[in-house]
Parts: sequence; structure tokens; C-alpha cells
Amino acid sequence: MIETARTIHEVMDRYNSAFRLHDPTLLEDLISEDCVIEDTSPAPRGARREGGQACLARWSELAGNADLEFSPESTEILGDLAVAPWILRWGSGENDWVRGVNLIRIRDGRIVEARGYLKA
Repeated sequence: MIETARTIHEVMDRYNSAFRLHDPTLLEDLISEDCVIEDTSPAPRGARREGGQACLARWSELAGNADLEFSPESTEILGDLAVAPWILRWGSGENDWVRGVNLIRIRDGRIVEARGYLKA
């Protein structure tokens, strides 16, 4: 049976679901072995992770954290690039949240690059 690659929309729907539902298993076959992500922390430069396992470990840590509430906003697709804004909450206080955006490049149904940015 020939397997077809997921569309960018399918990848992003599953990626966002992993974080919304706190289910890192949804990420397992979405990440390319040569994936690179640039994270927002630690400030001010963030961290760079290279390779599928390193990227999966970082995202699994975040997705599995039930203390974080991830709310994706409407994603815009520009060729192989998904521009994915979001809101992240970590408490019930008035200032316990931040807005951000991920720039996620997808090829052949897998994430190959992601860069995260926060609004300060």
C-alpha cells in the first residue's frame, strides 16, 4: 500500500491537537529526522535543537505539561511554511499568559524546521 504524505493543514491540526490535548504521542511521526527548532527560552536567545529525537523530546515536554494551556489561533499557510499564532497560559492570573507565533516549515508531511517567537 502506498502511503501519501499528510497535507500541511493535516500536520498543523495534529501538531496543535498534541498541545491542546496534552498528548505528545500525536507528535511522534510528524517530525523529520533532520528537524531543527529554535525555541523561545531561555531568554533572550532561546535554544536550538537539532535532529528528530531532540525536537520530539522538547515538544513532548511542553505538550505533556498539563499546567500549560495552549490555544492555537488561525494558521496561515504560505507554500511549505505555516505561520501559526497562539496564546499560552500558565495560571489563572491576569498576567499569566503570553502571545506568540511559530513559523513551521513542512516537507513531505513532516516538520523540518520551526522557529518560535513571543510577543513581549
